[in-house]
Amino acid sequence: MDADHFSRPDPTSDVAPYEQLRTQIAGRAASGMLAPGTRLPTVRALADDLGLAVNTVAKVYRALEADRVIVTQGRRGTFVASSAAASSTAADTAAASYVATCRRLGLTVSEATRLVEQRWT
Repeated sequence: MDADHFSRPDPTSDVAPYEQLRTQIAGRAASGMLAPGTRLPTVRALADDLGLAVNTVAKVYRALEADRVIVTQGRRGTFVASSAAASSTAADTAAASYVATCRRLGLTVSEATRLVEQRWT
């Protein structure tokens, strides 16, 4: 996989470039757009292609590895972890359960969303 598959962070966004890239990679891994076992670009290559500091991309990779979205295998490289798809399934199951509970309680979508947003912070 090369860095062409990743979008440059939006410099006008209020979201830090680090978080934009972290969310982009994690989201693609969770959705299956980056299949388990997909090799990611090196930190340096991705940083060069996206116009980011090497330390920023390294921080993203460390965070994603801590979250078990990616795995680094020494000189072999960095790969999408097989657990990334599993965590997506777990999140989907939790969401389905939450929706069922909210419906049973008679909440609207906006009320349920508001509750999630309140807890998110």
